[in-house]
Amino acid sequence: MSNVATARETRDAVRAGAASAVEACRSALARLDAAEPELHAFNTVAADRALARAAAIDRDRAAWRDAPLAGVPVAVKDNICTRGVRTTASSRALERFIPPYDATVIQRLEAAGAVVIGKTNCDEFAMGSSTENSAFGPARNPWALDRTPGGSSGGSAAAVAARITPLALGSDTGGSIRQPAAMCGVVGLKPTYGRVSRYGLIAFGSSLDQVGPIATCVADAAMVLRVLAGHDPADATSAPDGVSDYEAALTGDIRGIRIGVPRQMLAEGVDPGVALAFNAALDVLEARGAALIDIELAHARFAIPVYYLVATAEASSNLARYDGVRYGLRAGGHDLHTMYSSSREAGFGPEVKRRIMLGTYVLSAGYYDAYYLKAQQVRTLILRDYENAFTRVDAVAMPTAPAPAFRIGEKTSDPLQMYLTDVFTVSANLAGLPAISIPCGFSNAVPGEARLPVGLQLTGRRFDEATLLRIGDAYERDTPWSKHLPPHPSR
Repeated sequence: MSNVATARETRDAVRAGAASAVEACRSALARLDAAEPELHAFNTVAADRALARAAAIDRDRAAWRDAPLAGVPVAVKDNICTRGVRTTASSRALERFIPPYDATVIQRLEAAGAVVIGKTNCDEFAMGSSTENSAFGPARNPWALDRTPGGSSGGSAAAVAARITPLALGSDTGGSIRQPAAMCGVVGLKPTYGRVSRYGLIAFGSSLDQVGPIATCVADAAMVLRVLAGHDPADATSAPDGVSDYEAALTGDIRGIRIGVPRQMLAEGVDPGVALAFNAALDVLEARGAALIDIELAHARFAIPVYYLVATAEASSNLARYDGVRYGLRAGGHDLHTMYSSSREAGFGPEVKRRIMLGTYVLSAGYYDAYYLKAQQVRTLILRDYENAFTRVDAVAMPTAPAPAFRIGEKTSDPLQMYLTDVFTVSANLAGLPAISIPCGFSNAVPGEARLPVGLQLTGRRFDEATLLRIGDAYERDTPWSKHLPPHPSR
């Protein structure tokens, strides 16, 4: 199989008998072996399991004739449970954890014929924006190995950008699919909260988390979303709404689509190269027939502090289960309290500890009303801003990240600067809205250095992923960015 084949092309070749699922799997594993010493995109490679599953598809090809992902190799973020395959959330606390069940998204992927080849590196418990918080070392950006791939789904984005697999799953709590997709030059989609089951996703922020696809093109993202989406009785927050035919929405016609642009919000703090690529993308959309409308998101400037109050509070609650008693790392101790504290001390990294302490503080007596309750009230105002905007527009456009991929180690000493890389992405999670990042060019921060990808983000109405995919596909048809390949690993 070609190392630049899309998921659709791979599927079609397998279904037609032009290639076997085993060939597609072996090709992906070969690319992984070649890339992994440089990228460190994977925590666990499930080669034997993947080849056995691919062989089973080949033996009964007729049964998979109509499968939407027949034989397609897929990488999965290491915070999504896979039965019999180590799932660590990139944490020492779960370093040896092997789940006894599959997450719903894994069940649906495999029912559609996908072949999971491994689990990708991420920030520990999905807490971070650079994959540097992984207990197993950072992943690297295939466009420039000294740069982060973004986070927290950095390994998944790097794997797709390097064309190890045409598809990967990530999770998005405050931008963790879209931001690494932008920094690695691929497509990343965060569905509406409740659109895709969270059953089997290791929880970070339960009112914010959502699983979604990372792909080389919009059409592949639409294809896999249709597989993943839909009600799941195992997830109490799963929406009962019916699933759209997302691929049918990719008509190329966006005439009359109204796109809101919060220009005042973008006036400061955006890298000049990012601003240039973003404005050029707006020109392409306008030339396609979309109408650009200035809007205001008055409370967006509060999104970062609101997010880091709500998310840390939920993290504090969710991570209380890692006490060394039931599963995960257990450190020694002469009494229960010592065992708890020593297990958490050994199991959690600095960023996870920081967020647990922040979250515990804002939930504590005397501070709950001043911090957590106030944050939830402002969260409602952020949602209302979007609801008001959607009375006038069909989608909201902004850069996915204010700057291209930064150097590994550049922001680790200043957590606040790291948090600000999510300034344009967290609002979609706080409001529960769908959002997509699409490659829209490159930013050269310093002449002579590596070209670094830039992402265009589109945010839409609840459960209207189809419109975002339609706009993204139309943009992709008129631009070359999704066809560009990174230099690493060397080809």
